[in-house]
Amino acid sequence: MRLGLNLGYWGGGDAADDLTLAKEADRLGFAVVWAAEAYGSDAPTVLAWVAAQTSRIDIGSAVMQIPARSPAMTAMTAATLDRLSAGRFRLGLGVSGPQVSEGWHGVRFDRPLARTREYVEIVRRALRRERVRYAGEHYTLPLPGGAGKALTLTVHPIRDHLPLYLAAVGPKNVELAGEIADGWLAIFFAPEHAAAQRAGLAAGRARVGATLEGFDIVPSVPVVIGPDPERAADPIRGYAALYLGGMGSRQTNFYNALAVRMGYHRAAAEIQERYLARDYAAAAAAVPWELIDSTSLVGPVERVAERMQAYAEAGVTTLSVTCPAGDLDARLDTLRDVVRAAERSGVTE
Repeated sequence: MRLGLNLGYWGGGDAADDLTLAKEADRLGFAVVWAAEAYGSDAPTVLAWVAAQTSRIDIGSAVMQIPARSPAMTAMTAATLDRLSAGRFRLGLGVSGPQVSEGWHGVRFDRPLARTREYVEIVRRALRRERVRYAGEHYTLPLPGGAGKALTLTVHPIRDHLPLYLAAVGPKNVELAGEIADGWLAIFFAPEHAAAQRAGLAAGRARVGATLEGFDIVPSVPVVIGPDPERAADPIRGYAALYLGGMGSRQTNFYNALAVRMGYHRAAAEIQERYLARDYAAAAAAVPWELIDSTSLVGPVERVAERMQAYAEAGVTTLSVTCPAGDLDARLDTLRDVVRAAERSGVTE
């Protein structure tokens, strides 16, 4: 199991701190640093900045939003980042959600799995530097009846095959990740509930005559080091409440549905109800300790090391940590503690 760092969404005030974290992860031997986007900073700009000031660590988008860019634009960006980083870029894609897709990008959130499949096919063709012609339900290249013509990407990526990841939460989307991607970007991943997700990935891999061998399973896992695990969980409550209660509508919230599948029916409903009523403190307080404990790494280094073993046994191949608590010095200490825990666990490269 390798280690990764997920910087999440960048804000203007803490951008320099996050760069310092990325440079420390590079020094410590982390495999990859990821950046996210929603409706603030974009991932490619952040990753280019990080790539320019690191030397070994891979850079990855977790994720670039499918409704935000045409497939051709994504291929152009991926090839450019791969060239600029000397072959260190990993392309993570996701459909986002209906609120962002329709409210921010003006793209209907219809048939997301079919759209993702076509999108990935076009991106892969472009990155292979094929002359891109495509006739699908959602994308047609070139447009018929006009002056457009089939074109070939003029930038040569460093590698023949850029690693492509899908962010997926629902069972069908997880299966799709196994079928068409090189890795899966997971969130709220609990080792104790991972068997069904691994089965979905394996089913997708089997559809294309492949196994999970070499497939990268990459959960994003909050880490807070401290002597008391329950107190260490407190900085994670707001993050959990945001996703389970606010990342979506009452009708469509993939993260809330995941919590329900994990057995937290009543808590998921209460969190959403309180969050949508803008009682954010109560929503955070309603997040069960057991849910945080099963999807995070909290407590002293020795306990974190034991939980790392559980993640490895559940099939995780890259454990990407987030550092939600404290100032820059505290977050840097967390990264170093993660390395100490990894060494103690005996399951990391």
